[in-house]
Amino acid sequence: MNATSYTTLYLREAVEIIERLDGAVIDDVVRVIAGVRADRGRLFFLGVGGSAANCSHAVNDFRKIANVEAYTPTDNVSELTARINDDGWDVAFADWLKGSRLNSKDAVFVFSVGGGNLEKNVSPNLVHALKLARDVGAKIIGVVGRDGGYTAQVADACVVVPVVNPATITPHTEAFHAVVWHLIVTHPALKANEMKWESIE
Repeated sequence: MNATSYTTLYLREAVEIIERLDGAVIDDVVRVIAGVRADRGRLFFLGVGGSAANCSHAVNDFRKIANVEAYTPTDNVSELTARINDDGWDVAFADWLKGSRLNSKDAVFVFSVGGGNLEKNVSPNLVHALKLARDVGAKIIGVVGRDGGYTAQVADACVVVPVVNPATITPHTEAFHAVVWHLIVTHPALKANEMKWESIE
């Protein structure tokens, strides 16, 4: 396949994903977050790799645009690596959530390609964090790929990015994290502050 045909195929895949995304589930995520904000709860974003970078961006957006108190463990490299070093990678997110006093007013928002799977040893840190969330009664939401893994199994609302090509699952999923969260944070039910460029005439 030459470069031009790959570009055309990739863009067609993105269009197909947009057409197949479940808008009703996205609205469910909006409702969960609106409830968290109304209860003065907090939103904790979890992700690894590229998804961790998406978490940092989303924290900014939800705090600034939607007035939702939001955090992610990957924004504090010192604390995260100390927990990994002392306690282990598998429980680093769960222990961070314990230190944050995760409770039933809060929600955990996962960005992931696989969603976590203990049997396959894929993102066990997400699984342990979500088990803690269930134990304390926190809401669970996510944007994930493939079959959604553990996140989709236990979530109150979870957007699964459709697989249209097994060879491009990861890039499309991580790209659509951003598409979906930008939709959510600017949704009329959540948007509280105007963004800069939209406020300039």
